[in-house]
Amino acid sequence: MTISILCCDTVRVTIARIQSFAFSGIEAVPVEVQVQISPGVPAFLVVGLPDKAVGEARERVRAALTAMGLSLPPKRVLINLAPADLLKEGSHFDLPIALAVLAAMDVLPREEMGEFAAVGELSLDGTLNPVVGVLPAAMAANARELGLVCPAAQGGEAAWAGAQFPVLAAPDLLALVNHFRGTQVLSPPAAAGLAEGPPLPDLAEVRGMEASKRALEIAAAGGHNLLLIGPPGSGKSMLAARMPGLLPDLAPMEALEVSMIHSVAGMLEGGRLVMRPPYREPHHSASMAALTGGGQRAKPGEVSLAHRGVLFLDELPEFPRGALEALRQPLEAGRTTVSRAAAHVTYPTRFQLVAAMNPCRCGYLGDAARECGRAPRCGEDYQGKISGPLLDRIDLTVEVQPIPPSELSRAPPGEPSAVVAARVARARQAQRARFGEGGAATNAEADATKFELQAEARALAEQAADRLRLSARGYTRTLRVARSIADLAGAATIRRQDVAEALAFRHRMPGRR
Repeated sequence: MTISILCCDTVRVTIARIQSFAFSGIEAVPVEVQVQISPGVPAFLVVGLPDKAVGEARERVRAALTAMGLSLPPKRVLINLAPADLLKEGSHFDLPIALAVLAAMDVLPREEMGEFAAVGELSLDGTLNPVVGVLPAAMAANARELGLVCPAAQGGEAAWAGAQFPVLAAPDLLALVNHFRGTQVLSPPAAAGLAEGPPLPDLAEVRGMEASKRALEIAAAGGHNLLLIGPPGSGKSMLAARMPGLLPDLAPMEALEVSMIHSVAGMLEGGRLVMRPPYREPHHSASMAALTGGGQRAKPGEVSLAHRGVLFLDELPEFPRGALEALRQPLEAGRTTVSRAAAHVTYPTRFQLVAAMNPCRCGYLGDAARECGRAPRCGEDYQGKISGPLLDRIDLTVEVQPIPPSELSRAPPGEPSAVVAARVARARQAQRARFGEGGAATNAEADATKFELQAEARALAEQAADRLRLSARGYTRTLRVARSIADLAGAATIRRQDVAEALAFRHRMPGRR
């Protein structure tokens, strides 16, 4: 029996590759963009779990190539985004797809494409538009010993990752083609400058309110949570607005971490590094997703945007109950996890909570001439909107008493913010020296069991904890506040007067049993 074997020519199929990134929180997850051009029915396919924005990249890439005088070959063009089980979101995949397609068409050198990662959105004329997450992408590319290709408007942002590996910041796709083909040279971008914060109000403008200003200083020194309670117009918001002026600049690693969050959120203006602690003040109508993060693409919320800074919640009881309860875990753990069906995204949330509220709905509880007829029940109902577990996480509570107009004009001006900020800076330096490199950044994050207390101070703290029925968390937080008071005084150990002052700020709300 004779067997015939039919042989056919083997079709050689090549694959072009370039790196890009998907974002999980502020982490840039490597994604390899693979392009295969093979014989078959003409098609342009994108696979690898792309979302709608990534799927639409086909038309933007096709239009950008047409604007350059190029066209896709009449073959089967397949783009795979690996790993295929990771959801790919965002328009920043336009540029890596276009570069990989050009490499597969032998317009660009394939070997050189393997030495770069790319992020950027394409316009129909080939112009590169800014995208979110360039700073985390540059950091991740640098860690993988790759250069980064990005839009020209964000070259200064990418340059913050370091000059060890090249950054190509191009205005359009044609400039990149000319650079890789040797007919044009793209100069490396310089790092963008430092962001300048808005003008800050001065503490010297606040007259009187010595106890409130003292609490503000202690909170700034140790990064403690603060609650201001008082009638309308007593100066609660005015005091809170002066908190950022008391805080020192961010340390280099803190500035980089904060800037990465703002980059992922699309809020890093001009690519300038954030050096001042952020100050966020969402309206009380904000939802849980707006506060803690979420949405279709799991964007960072206010608690993450306030990382290493201040989150000010005015009219605290007016926030939705669910949104307030969602703050408990970020306040304790310093991070929040946005859970979705496709992924779990974690953002850092080491913020300082400053809140303000009226003692009751009408605002005048305790003022016999102005309080409503439901007092004191109205105050109990209103304050009852704040749960005990959330109150237990607040280190200092201050009753802000209004100053009569006749006394306001005669009261001497207070200390300028610069003077108080200098004391706060010295206290923060003492904390960094105590905890060492890689330790807690402030007393609010420290392990209170390692604090040194004088015998009288320890006895007072334990006695007060029993009498006031403090929880273990409340006792620990009281010691942390006492440590900050001692740091402001330059004391090496926690003294009895430090504990006494810390306990004075940890009292119950007015009218609350």
